[in-house]
Amino acid sequence: MPLLGKAAMLLSFDIAPDAIDEHDDWHTHEHLPERLSIPGFLRGSRWAALHGQPRYFVMYEVEGVGTLLSDAYLRRLNNPTPWTSKMMPSYRGMTRGLCGVVASYGVGMGHCGLLIRFEPKADAKASLDHWLSKDVLPRLPTLPGLGGAHLLEAAASPQMTNEQRIRGADASIGSAVLVTGYSRSSLEALTGAALGVTQFEEHGAQHVTAAIYQTEYTLTAREVDA
Repeated sequence: MPLLGKAAMLLSFDIAPDAIDEHDDWHTHEHLPERLSIPGFLRGSRWAALHGQPRYFVMYEVEGVGTLLSDAYLRRLNNPTPWTSKMMPSYRGMTRGLCGVVASYGVGMGHCGLLIRFEPKADAKASLDHWLSKDVLPRLPTLPGLGGAHLLEAAASPQMTNEQRIRGADASIGSAVLVTGYSRSSLEALTGAALGVTQFEEHGAQHVTAAIYQTEYTLTAREVDA
């Protein structure tokens, strides 16, 4: 299992154009190290869109959903640093999901990723999960250009915190599929075939969006501790 924990926080958002350079500096040198110093946070990665929207996708892999509800994490969210407080108003269209890892196949983490976000229809969740976790995702890591495939589903609701009050209320993420690999073209091919919008909708998904990303920066808790 290439994901490092049993849960992950997924964030998708845009940044005001005139704040992008400072955002990337802050996120790399202050925000990621701060988050990865919280007990239970294992790895954080920032991705930038190659095709589709929004511009940014950030993933924090954590030991379990409880990490994302812990007092240590909430203290950080309610006591933002001066630089964090400055950056929060630059966020646009934040979606944030506290997700459990339902299924994970392959090894390693490719530098390109296909992120598909969707909402299961109420009467189709079980069959949709089975289609993805049993029929589609297990074979993807064996294909040329690909390496890992993961299904994540919302497992808890984020609390309102001071950070969120500064930037505005976050939207939620219901479910997501993340496929990573070394070939952008291989990932793009999936959106017209096995993981196309039509296929998702035929199996009971709605509000399906897809984007191709590449990693900009990755940090692990072990590196922060060192």
